[in-house]
Amino acid sequence: MTWEPQAEGLQQIIAILKESQSPDTATQMAVQMKLEEFNRYPDFNNYLIYVLTKLKTEDEPTRSLSGLILKNNIRMHGSSLQPEIVEYIKHECLQALGDASPLIRATVGILITTIASNGGLHNWPQLLPSLCDMLDAQDFNVCEGAFSALQKICEDSAEILDSAALNRPLNVMIPKFLQYFKHSSPKIRSHAIACINQFIINRSQALMLHIDTFIENLFNLSSDEDHEVRKNVCHGLVMLLEVRMDRLMPHMSQIIEYMLLRTQDSDEGVALEASEFWLSLAEQSICKDVLAPYLPQLAPVLVRGMRYSEIDIILLKGNVEEDDMVPDREEDIRPRFHKSRTHTVKSGDTSQAAGDDEDEDFDDGLDDDSSLSEWNLRKCSAAALDVLANVFHEDCLPIVLPILKDTLFHQEWVIKESGVLALGAIAEGCMQGMIQHLPELIPYLISCLSDKKALVRSITCWTLSRYANWVVNQPHDQYLKPLMEEMLKRILDSNKRVQEAACSSFATLEEEACTELVPYLEYILKTLVFAFSKYQHKNLLILYDAVGTLADSVGHHLNKPQYIDILMPPLIDKWNLLKDDDKDLFPLLECLSSIATALQSGFLPYCDPVYRRCISLIEQTINQEMLCKQNQTFEHPDKERMIVALDLLSGLAEGLDRHIETLVANSNIMHLLYQCMQDVQTEVRQSSFALLGDLTKACFPHVHPFMGEFFPILGQNLNPDIISVCNNATWAIGEICMKLGEETKQYIHLVLNDLFIIINRPNTPKTLLENTAITIGRLGYVCPVEVAPYLPDFVRQWCTSLRHIRDNDEKDSAFRGMCHMITVNPAGVVPDFIFFCDAIASWVNPPQDLHQMIQKILHGFKTQVGEENWRRFVEQFPPNLAERLVAMYNI
Repeated sequence: MTWEPQAEGLQQIIAILKESQSPDTATQMAVQMKLEEFNRYPDFNNYLIYVLTKLKTEDEPTRSLSGLILKNNIRMHGSSLQPEIVEYIKHECLQALGDASPLIRATVGILITTIASNGGLHNWPQLLPSLCDMLDAQDFNVCEGAFSALQKICEDSAEILDSAALNRPLNVMIPKFLQYFKHSSPKIRSHAIACINQFIINRSQALMLHIDTFIENLFNLSSDEDHEVRKNVCHGLVMLLEVRMDRLMPHMSQIIEYMLLRTQDSDEGVALEASEFWLSLAEQSICKDVLAPYLPQLAPVLVRGMRYSEIDIILLKGNVEEDDMVPDREEDIRPRFHKSRTHTVKSGDTSQAAGDDEDEDFDDGLDDDSSLSEWNLRKCSAAALDVLANVFHEDCLPIVLPILKDTLFHQEWVIKESGVLALGAIAEGCMQGMIQHLPELIPYLISCLSDKKALVRSITCWTLSRYANWVVNQPHDQYLKPLMEEMLKRILDSNKRVQEAACSSFATLEEEACTELVPYLEYILKTLVFAFSKYQHKNLLILYDAVGTLADSVGHHLNKPQYIDILMPPLIDKWNLLKDDDKDLFPLLECLSSIATALQSGFLPYCDPVYRRCISLIEQTINQEMLCKQNQTFEHPDKERMIVALDLLSGLAEGLDRHIETLVANSNIMHLLYQCMQDVQTEVRQSSFALLGDLTKACFPHVHPFMGEFFPILGQNLNPDIISVCNNATWAIGEICMKLGEETKQYIHLVLNDLFIIINRPNTPKTLLENTAITIGRLGYVCPVEVAPYLPDFVRQWCTSLRHIRDNDEKDSAFRGMCHMITVNPAGVVPDFIFFCDAIASWVNPPQDLHQMIQKILHGFKTQVGEENWRRFVEQFPPNLAERLVAMYNI
């Protein structure tokens, strides 16, 4: 297709492109309207490609902008463009790849990738051969432009390039790319490595055939003078460590020495890429053996990497000590995400629950500022020391402790700060070995909370939070009390970064200390409430979390008039100020949910307006969703406010218990819940089922009439692939059947089979397994005749799932159900009776009547098999199990 623009049309397009570079908002809006109008004309896109590729008299930013507008048009309307226009654009792109301007070549490359992604590589069969041919061009610009486009295609389409759908083009491309590792231009060498790197993780067949050549070529480029080449070499080796350790092992000593060198590279990008190597190596079983000889060299390098650079300090305004009166800019406030309510069973093993958020906690301490929130050398170095401490444990302390001694007490604050960070990084992995040093280190760290440098004070907050578990288990007057007093002062610090770090760290301390904080509640509450009047926007949101965590940690101890009088007025003031569409309402709702649960009846004076507003938020979201379905021009609602409102209602139901009955009776909550339970968004359903379970416990007469509608929906959501929804639906079924009793019979067929599938499924998460086992037990309690015939299908998994949970009401009802089912079908448990014995031994103090039920089953089994067979059976038990059964059940 040949096409020529009309002069007038071209001038209009250029004028609009110039205007679009204006910073003025009104001009930008006018430009947007004109662009939408131009999009009605089919050949508008021809003008755009013409300006990008042919109008070389125009300045580069304008030409590039024309290409980027075209890229957006193709992404939005590509499928509706006339085929001849698309062909014209493709042709012009390939012609322009060798443009003299790097900016134009890059823009053309982006455009080519967009067309390939949007229409599929199979609809542009000549693209890959054409680009590969261009690599051989004598003109550097053509070669570089083609490689740049190929790199973007490899990034976006790695899987399809390795598939039969395109006749496996990688079989040609990989050997071709390898030829360019020795090219005279560093830019080309860098592109060649980057292209092949895209196929390492997927173990692409074509690459695996040439893996030895690839590794040899990487080694040859290891000392390349160009930093981009060195960075791509490091990146390739990091990925090869995960997928082809067998090929790297013979060279591991040289690779470790090389990565040690590159971790200290003068280019931070190379150093960061090399630092990733230690994170990957720590995940490999060979790590300890191969890295041990190099740890004395590596540890100081990592601690040096944790220092703030001069640029970091400028970006962080590290020399500004007091900024608490400076309002936050909206762009400084990172988006926050509500974590929907999940019902968990209290496990006897708390270590796993505590460890679930370990990575998250680690990152939280290092998120110094939004300007440095991306991954950087400091964070990577600290993370590497953390994971290596988890590999070597106390064995690394003889190496790390002297470094800490040199850095922690250093006169230069930047070095001292890196030492405090390093001390926090090793906390988890080296805790046992550090205990002997903590009586000296904790008071020193508490003194560092008063350091004159804000960045030292803020990192000290985080490091102290990493040792909070040890602190709360020592005499309070010695460590906890002075730590808490200083940390509360830091919550009121004159530096916003310190306030943020102190708030986050105090929340960790609250979780560790729990009810140990009760004697200090008044002092804590007065400090947190004072912070409400002092904090700027960003830290106010973190403060809500600290208050909510305090409520979760001390529970009903908060329900005292003097505490309520301190805490509630400022929260209700904030509540009244915030409009329904204000994002700040979400963290406040979360905070109030925790407080309502903790205060129980103490929340009654505040519950009416809070309840009504939650109902209103849910109604508004549902109505907006309905309008959106009727009219596509309406904006989709933000469902997070509905999720947070559902969770606050759950908190109210849990806290107020039967006192919520009047509020429920005078609202349409059940009708709203029916709609929310069927929402397409998983988080909405997750929170809906949590609320259903809590309302069932608090005021079942209002839930009861809806059983016919609710039960089928519960059954449809027992899908273990959507864990959080499945978990809460399972728990709600268990709560409902305990209230519904024998009436459950008419609904049991809707859920029973799915529950059996979940409990027998490999790799089912622990919480879901425990909730499923409890619900099956509860169904057996109310409908033993219906469930007992299936005992052989689930009893072993049931017993192993519940052997670790603490004594509580849920465990009680589940075991009663199991006893009822065994009474109905004793033969069903015989093959797995040892597992039943193990499960009942997990009770610390079973209620007397349950104890008698279990004892009766044990003695019945012993009588049935006879003394000799019973003796042989017991000999199979681990010694401690046999002793425990004798002690507990006199068997």
